[in-house]
Amino acid sequence: MKFRIANRIASAALGIGLLFGLTQVASAEDRTGSIMARVGVTVVDPDSSADVFAGGARIAGADAEVSTEVVPSLTLAYFFTNNLAVELFCCFAKHEVDGKGTLNGIDLGDTWIFPPALTLQYHFDTGRGFKPYLGAGIQYIAFFDESRSNLGGNPRLDIDNAVGFTLQAGIDIEIGNGWYLNGDVKKTFLDTDASWEGTNITADVDLDPWLFTAAIGRRFNLFGPAPMAPGPYK
Repeated sequence: MKFRIANRIASAALGIGLLFGLTQVASAEDRTGSIMARVGVTVVDPDSSADVFAGGARIAGADAEVSTEVVPSLTLAYFFTNNLAVELFCCFAKHEVDGKGTLNGIDLGDTWIFPPALTLQYHFDTGRGFKPYLGAGIQYIAFFDESRSNLGGNPRLDIDNAVGFTLQAGIDIEIGNGWYLNGDVKKTFLDTDASWEGTNITADVDLDPWLFTAAIGRRFNLFGPAPMAPGPYK
């Protein structure tokens, strides 16, 4: 179900982009802005698992998973050259944490997250209005406003903030006058620690989230001339 949602978003973005790309031709100046701002929809899909401990001893068969959520998102990219850029991604999301295995059916709490990601990107300019890119960087996830759980005594969930390594792939598709459609996938490798206040229960959590984004953006100049002006379409 999670991947069907992401596939539908990506397919819709690609289909709309193909339609506009075949029917509109942007001028060369639309492709030279140093700033790209995008607003979109992101599927935050943690590839989660956990080792759960009581008093330092692992609870056999105990596991946990973090829910998949669909949230609005923003990105801001700065182009040093027409190919090299740095991008900042951000959003807010609320996730539920549920027990699995021997903890199946237990509500372990929920948490809000703020997961900004900073990536360095290389954009491949095809000269045809399609600009794929690859990126790598880091993601910092801040956890806040955690709730109480259904464990005995209803202790509050507490999750440590964490930093992980991020890989990225995406494509910008010109639709004219400096506007673009965007499809983007990020994968972050991130571990954190969780505990429940007033108990001896802790967990080592692998989050490893996928971020699937469909967005619309505009490229423009904010601080002077463009970094590098490509030629017109051929």
